[in-house]
Amino acid sequence: MYQDFFRLKEPPFSIAPDPRFLYMSARHREAIAHLLYGVGGDGGFVLLTGEIGTGKTTLCRRLLEQINTVCDVAIILNPKLSVEELLETVCNEFHIPLPQGRRVGVKVLVDAINFHLLDANARGRRAVLIIDEAQNLQPEVLEQLRLLTNLETNTRKLLQIILIGQPELGDMLERWQLRQVAQRVVARYHLTHLTRDEVATYVNHRLRVAGGQAELFPPALIGQLYRYTRGVPRLINLVCDRALLGTYVQGKSQVTRQTLRQAKREVIGIAAGQPLWRRYGRQLVMIAGLGAGAVVVANSSPFWPTPEPASATARLPAMALRAPEQAGATEQFDGLLWPADAASREDSEKLAVREFLGLYGVERAADASGGVCDAAAANHMRCFRGIGGLADLRRFNQPAILKLESGRGNSSYYGVLLGLDDQGATLSLAGERLRVHLGDLARAWSGHYILLWLEPPGYNAPLALGSRGPAVAQLRRDLARLQGSPSEGPPWFDEDLLQQVKKFQLAEGIAPDGIVGALTMTRINMQLDDSAPRLNAARR
Repeated sequence: MYQDFFRLKEPPFSIAPDPRFLYMSARHREAIAHLLYGVGGDGGFVLLTGEIGTGKTTLCRRLLEQINTVCDVAIILNPKLSVEELLETVCNEFHIPLPQGRRVGVKVLVDAINFHLLDANARGRRAVLIIDEAQNLQPEVLEQLRLLTNLETNTRKLLQIILIGQPELGDMLERWQLRQVAQRVVARYHLTHLTRDEVATYVNHRLRVAGGQAELFPPALIGQLYRYTRGVPRLINLVCDRALLGTYVQGKSQVTRQTLRQAKREVIGIAAGQPLWRRYGRQLVMIAGLGAGAVVVANSSPFWPTPEPASATARLPAMALRAPEQAGATEQFDGLLWPADAASREDSEKLAVREFLGLYGVERAADASGGVCDAAAANHMRCFRGIGGLADLRRFNQPAILKLESGRGNSSYYGVLLGLDDQGATLSLAGERLRVHLGDLARAWSGHYILLWLEPPGYNAPLALGSRGPAVAQLRRDLARLQGSPSEGPPWFDEDLLQQVKKFQLAEGIAPDGIVGALTMTRINMQLDDSAPRLNAARR
């Protein structure tokens, strides 16, 4: 409705997964690189997870543009299927002919798929199966998918499966009955939200693709938009679309702060302190009501007076970090509270480093002025810096320093994650232990984390084929304990050790490149050391 008014060629903030509008943030580029690595590898499963609305499906469409000339691709958008229904869908998507006039069983379907895969391989084509919303797959269906990947040549498997889903997908693959599926994952990536700076670039990118010239969203509004949406692309689209509609109704040339605020109330409409799934659920239900612009204007003008939002104290979630009656003694950070009686946020990293190293028995940690990595190095440990989601932290199952964001400007501070289970997380801020909602933690956490691992004697660089020294000998002994393999071998990193490393990496969901760096060493440490601090003692 507002396209002609703003001289736009098409709607800039449609929630359709159009790859032309995809903004490639640093994380999106990393994600597409992981997907391409998996597709170009020897076969197996590739895993892409992310919260609702982060752009997983749109990213998948971009991937299709890059691989459809060399790959036969089948896409399943609704995986709530039985084993037989899924196999029939795979046949339909690959255009595999089936016997007509009679019901076919699982064996006939599997044989037909196998024949197609062999034929595709003979023609020099790769077969890729993409399953969206994969967190809805039943365990028995996942197991059948694993069996499909068993067909292989001497050099590679003939079917590559890409699973795209919400973070629950990663948790599901940690189940004992699905361990064989998890071991087939050759690449995985968790897609996180946009940062504040990226939100500005994202909005301008979509306006530019839609043919927009004017500065419809002034730079001063970007911080406000980021606070409302937490950098979730789908929410940004919904709020911006509603804001442009309101601006058009008012006959203005730019979105104002008041218009953006009202658009947020109309689209999201729930206090920011509630868990993400509640906010997304409401937003998704409202999508149907955002259809025809004329109907929206006629029946639900976005500028009718509405009650003021609840007070800051009332907006705190049920598992707030402090009781509501104490909220006046704290500074609120949109769901997480920095203790007002503690040191300033600028000292939060030093406080987090002190407590974090103390968990590993490191004394005089407060004297380390160079940060956690320097202090760790002085105690024969190394740090691993990563970006990911809660599923990654569950998989590591060890304490971590988290970089948290206040949601106000570029303010950030640090805390120590001490516990993580299905009900919530235990977080330490300035030495105070607090229990938080997983949704609140996910919204405040930037995705950056730091882990510690114990370096073996003589470890100077990532170990790879041809490496020598005591660190290689220790690696061979460690893998022998974990896999029951021979502990004796040459004093260098040989082909046999390479295969053992790849086997371990596959079992841990790490890209099986055979290079023993920080990520692989971290997982070896946690598997061998029962005394190491853990986020959840019930998990190995």
